[in-house]
Amino acid sequence: MRFVLYNIRYGTGTGWRFHWPVPFSGYLRRTQENVEGIAAFLDSLEPDIIGLVEVDNGSYRSKRVNQAELIAKQLDFKHVYESKYREESLAQRVPVLKEQGNAFLTNQNIEATDFHYFEHGFKRLVIELEFGEFVIFLVHLSLKYRHRQYQLEQLHSIFESVGKPVIVAGDFNVFWGDRELSLFLAASNLVNANQLGLPTFPSHAPRHQFDFVLHSPSIEITGFHIAPVRFSDHMPLVVDFEVHNGHGK
Repeated sequence: MRFVLYNIRYGTGTGWRFHWPVPFSGYLRRTQENVEGIAAFLDSLEPDIIGLVEVDNGSYRSKRVNQAELIAKQLDFKHVYESKYREESLAQRVPVLKEQGNAFLTNQNIEATDFHYFEHGFKRLVIELEFGEFVIFLVHLSLKYRHRQYQLEQLHSIFESVGKPVIVAGDFNVFWGDRELSLFLAASNLVNANQLGLPTFPSHAPRHQFDFVLHSPSIEITGFHIAPVRFSDHMPLVVDFEVHNGHGK
């Protein structure tokens, strides 16, 4: 089975054009052309499950179209989208911000879906999908170190009672390096699919490993690579895996 994790930056692109005429002005531009390129790229990978971080649900920049739904239609996949912010959050009352979230796309049968929200941080969403042999979680952790640590603690409590092998994937924003995850990995017994610690950000000159696919030991990674594409400031992780039953989580 193939899983692709990609922070697509709301389809707004990257490079010098993103910062012209003023820094970060690219966040306000139309995204259709770039999203079509992302969809074609993802289709070429022949994935089974895709985790998308930073998805536009239908602001003016995406012409009122949910980007996850648009990509899913092109791939003939199902999609599950949710806002990154709680209903009572101030962000839900701010144009553009209220349309920002994360999503899963898949051609597999989904047995159950759940949405969790962290108690701390601005971005709080955790999407949970259950498949026949495993459960997968998608996260986008806080920019603040203290909040990330609180979120990691709560994330562990969310999946520790799951009876199937798990995959925990997303943009972890570990600005202090992967050592931020050492206690979390020790407590959860999860393994980093990126065994060489290859960087994923920024896409034009990768220096940091911000994006992670963590998994139970009973999930065997049979292939891993980071695709050198620049549709976003992050690069996508492509992970092939098999689930071995009878070996615990």
